[in-house]
Amino acid sequence: MSTIDADSCKVDVMDTIESNNYNIYFQNSLSELASFVEKGGYSRFFILTDENTAKYCLPLLRERLGDPDNFDIIEVNAGEESKDIDFCIGVWKMLIDFGADRQSLLINLGGGVISDLGGFAASTFKRGIDFVHVPTTLLSQVDASVGGKTGIDINSIKNIIGTFTQPKAVFIEGEFLKTLPSRQILSGTAEMLKHGLICDAEYWNQLKQSDLTTPADWMVYRSVAIKNAVVLEDPNEKNIRKSLNFGHTIGHAVETYSLINDKDSLSHGEAIAIGMICEAYLSHKKSSLSAEELTEITQVLMNLYPRYNLKTADNTTLIDYMLKDKKNQNGKINCTLLSKIGQFNIDNICTEEELIEGLNYYANL
Repeated sequence: MSTIDADSCKVDVMDTIESNNYNIYFQNSLSELASFVEKGGYSRFFILTDENTAKYCLPLLRERLGDPDNFDIIEVNAGEESKDIDFCIGVWKMLIDFGADRQSLLINLGGGVISDLGGFAASTFKRGIDFVHVPTTLLSQVDASVGGKTGIDINSIKNIIGTFTQPKAVFIEGEFLKTLPSRQILSGTAEMLKHGLICDAEYWNQLKQSDLTTPADWMVYRSVAIKNAVVLEDPNEKNIRKSLNFGHTIGHAVETYSLINDKDSLSHGEAIAIGMICEAYLSHKKSSLSAEELTEITQVLMNLYPRYNLKTADNTTLIDYMLKDKKNQNGKINCTLLSKIGQFNIDNICTEEELIEGLNYYANL
């Protein structure tokens, strides 16, 4: 069993968090970005965005950057479908067409798809150019932008190709959250709740008693601090960083299934909420999570997220997706479970029968 001291994650709100050789800015973040670009000595810089962030977030960013003449915009389609090799090749081609060299900078302005895709494209273009993240969704602010994971999907298998490459900085701007629909706010909230479940019972209790439709600055800050503390101790996911995978073995399989089969597919957070309920059940069966805490986790998440119709007939397909998960060991499905709320237990090999039992627990709620 591996744990981290929750007190080690605590920081003062509105401060700058230091990570692996880069800073995460909260206060005056876009002004800090403008200063970063000005002082960086870059030959050119590029802003990667999608049509949504181009409309709602890019104007504010351009206002803070002034009117430089050495940048171009690269726009991709919004949605997980853009996080594949074909769109990545498109980004590489645009960088070539715009004359990017190894002294160029890529600014990833968007949600998790943009952070993952842009980070991967930059980390591999000409063997690596600098990039920074300007996350515009709650999910990307508390999760995708922090930690140095980049990635693209292949055959709907999430993040199966990627690198561990740290950004040069992350700039978190609360104004962007005002542009989001409530469903996208709740998608990011799932990762915040996960941070409390794996690391900090007090934070979990604060979140479940708070209005989560409008996340406060301290919530975002606290989640970033928790994830950053884990990443600093284990940047390449050999040990405790696996704690961040709680809910994701089953959750990613459900998300993949929904992307392929549903016209209105589940958001990442909705799928991870399902995964956390299923894996909380497995935590009760295989770890030491109490029945009372399983009930508490189930009720909190079911009250926040709409019920999804998981069918027994789909279990074989979901298990097949899990068998392709990058977290597996020696062909066996690996889960992070909970010992109790606020404490995790990594490297739990789960049988297909156990995973189906977890799926059925959710399906029968």
